[in-house]
Amino acid sequence: MPTTFAIVGSGWRSQFFLRLAQAAPEHLRVTAVATRSAERGEEVTAEWHVPTVRTVAELVATRPDFVIAAVPWGTMPGTVRELVEAGVPVLAETPPAPDADGLRSLWGDVGASGLVQVAEQYLLMPGHAARLAVARSGAIGTPTHVQVCSTHMYHATSLIRGFLGAGFDPVTVTARDLVAPLVDPLTPAGWTGDETPKDATQSIAVLDFGEGRSGVYDFTSNQWWNPLLSRRIVVRGTAGEIADDAVTHLVDPVTPITSHLEYRRAGMDLNLEGVDLRTIAFEGEVVYRNPFVRSGLSEDDIAVAELLVQTGAWARDEGPEPYPLAEACQDHLIALAIGQSARERREVVVEREAWAH
Repeated sequence: MPTTFAIVGSGWRSQFFLRLAQAAPEHLRVTAVATRSAERGEEVTAEWHVPTVRTVAELVATRPDFVIAAVPWGTMPGTVRELVEAGVPVLAETPPAPDADGLRSLWGDVGASGLVQVAEQYLLMPGHAARLAVARSGAIGTPTHVQVCSTHMYHATSLIRGFLGAGFDPVTVTARDLVAPLVDPLTPAGWTGDETPKDATQSIAVLDFGEGRSGVYDFTSNQWWNPLLSRRIVVRGTAGEIADDAVTHLVDPVTPITSHLEYRRAGMDLNLEGVDLRTIAFEGEVVYRNPFVRSGLSEDDIAVAELLVQTGAWARDEGPEPYPLAEACQDHLIALAIGQSARERREVVVEREAWAH
């Protein structure tokens, strides 16, 4: 049986989930979408072929495994509270609240309910999931340092904390914003045709988690889209290092070797199995297997679809929490501290919060 979910909201965020349900109907099914108006509901039904309702009560009555809150930052906490009051498992889009006070208030109201997960997918992306499997295998010893130059804010901090297993201990943040000219030829609106360098902001932060654990956050304006900017990740351990898809470690006390994550992709050359990623292997062992073969999903879509499936299993008491509210609050609080440190040009300490456990 597919995982079933309903959605509050009909904007661009909700369309990601609707598209995945269309692409993988054997895994995912939408029971209904709550829209503000009947007119908007008719548009959603015409485009996505799903029923729409106006209220949370009507949405819950469609009996989904869980409900996704896909609304703007400012209204997210109120929507989450309303869904928790209705007693339904919730998957809140990121972040669950816009600022530190909002995070603390939301946790105080719904944290004890155990009903809230958050839609953070980056550790489920195939490449990162494979790297995490290698790190957890002990191949590089105990992870002590992570560098992320890829995505921004809470997404990046979730990767850093996830690879380190950093928990909720205090974090000392030192950040700076640096401005330099850069050509920006591609945006979400498409190719600009403009080769003129314009000022871009690079945010760099050092995160000190104590006990020899640290991270480096490095993000430049429009890094997701700009094809002139690469994406990089380093996970350093006590006995080796993962640098993107290269893994360097010892096979005996005097023999370091470098192996690579090997991606098997269907649809290349004369392969007729379809067009998608199949597996990722490390030194002859499969460390990642695509659960949505023949769906044609991008790697980011694979991660979001896997998050939905895991959330469904959790909501049915068939699996663990994929990314609970406490983790999301901690990651966003650290991300906010990065911004504060850069603005104020000083060290900022993130202390233990009520959600720490």
